[in-house]
Amino acid sequence: MGGFFGAVSQRDVVLDVFFGVDYHSHLGTRRAGMIFVDDEGFQKEIHSIENTPFRTRFEDDLPGFHGTSGIGCISDTDPQPLLVRSHLGTFALTTVGIINNAELLVDEFFRDGEKQFMAMSSGKVNSTELVAALINQKDDFVEGIKYAQQKVEGSLTLLIMTRDGDIIAARDAMGRLPVLIGRDSDGHCVSFESFAYHKLGYTDAYELGPGEIVRVRADGYETLAPAGDRMKICAFLWVYYGYPNSNYEGVNVEVMRYRNGAVMARDEAATGAVPDVDFVAGVPDSGVPHAIGYAQECGGTFARPFIKYTPTWARSFMPTNQDVRNRVAKMKQIHIPELISGKKLLFVDDSIVRGTQLRETVDFLYKCGAEEVHMRSACPPIMFSCKYLSFSSSKSEMDLIARRVVHELEGEAGTEHLAEYADSSTERGKCMLKTICEQLGFDSLGYQSLPGMLEAIGIDPAQVCTYCWTGEE
Repeated sequence: MGGFFGAVSQRDVVLDVFFGVDYHSHLGTRRAGMIFVDDEGFQKEIHSIENTPFRTRFEDDLPGFHGTSGIGCISDTDPQPLLVRSHLGTFALTTVGIINNAELLVDEFFRDGEKQFMAMSSGKVNSTELVAALINQKDDFVEGIKYAQQKVEGSLTLLIMTRDGDIIAARDAMGRLPVLIGRDSDGHCVSFESFAYHKLGYTDAYELGPGEIVRVRADGYETLAPAGDRMKICAFLWVYYGYPNSNYEGVNVEVMRYRNGAVMARDEAATGAVPDVDFVAGVPDSGVPHAIGYAQECGGTFARPFIKYTPTWARSFMPTNQDVRNRVAKMKQIHIPELISGKKLLFVDDSIVRGTQLRETVDFLYKCGAEEVHMRSACPPIMFSCKYLSFSSSKSEMDLIARRVVHELEGEAGTEHLAEYADSSTERGKCMLKTICEQLGFDSLGYQSLPGMLEAIGIDPAQVCTYCWTGEE
């Protein structure tokens, strides 16, 4: 997906931006970059981080960086941030989001007389360059950002750094991702993750609303375009990809996950669906806090039959090749035979998207002597590929195990009953659970309900994006 960090101060901010960007490394493993500006101009570096962590890859660049303003990013898509020269001046730009209509926008530029874009090796246009071209259609940054967000189908959150060192931050129109401002005695920073600036000595100053555009300077910040009335912040921030220390809309990620597991156990206990097991465990790392909450609520014993080996293995969902993803997932999970052999186990995963890795995990557990393996998902069945961010995006919705099973059971007619399939209390819901259990080898399977997940998040449900589960915008 990606994340960014920027800072503007009375002092040099190179180390702040370096560590601030590094603290977003959990959000991507493909590209990263930093740009700084001082009286002499801009300094920029972009590197691949597919085989080398951000901090290691950029350490040698630090002596050449200097400036009281800087921005940087972790990108799971195209190389960025970019340095752009236009009638608006020379500025740095980094973006997070998805442009689903990128090719249509490029064709539109060509029809209107634009002669060329720089092409990447794939032949596609860098999405951040495309955003810059949209912004440059207007006479100032604010109108340009609004125009770009209007034209983009998907989502667009961005940072701009101008030649004079100002940072302009814009949250996407529906607020699907967070943008937060921190402050210290010398200046301000802008970040996706709040814990990143807390560790750097900044304190919370402001959280942008949906569609809000803010200029940040060393001595303060000002709203250039007010927030909109509607927000649809991504629920997966709390369920999965947000870092445990972070807070979004005032709700801490780790606390939500404990609460989410507890709500799921409470609701299962009410229907007698909690199995008698020796251990409740999380699929590490993001499933662990959900499992702790589940175990505490149902009175079970929490244990760690699998330990995630984190020093060298990247997050398994990042590689684009499914075989590589599966191999990485397998290699980084180190089992503890004494907690598996002869045991009845209940695992809680943050989500079940494709199910490809879980089949191998369950087979392995039984080979290690597990007596029973029960599985719980900390969110409802994913029925739709995300078109706003990159979490559950896929080439076909048949890649999603819930949709694939629905199609196997009813064909195209099943799409008319997805809400029933997502509800485990209905006959269709029970049938889907039974089928997935048979295919993946679970002794039982349960999904968190949509109301239960929203209860655990704790903000107005109307402000949370649940498109992956409901298909409703």
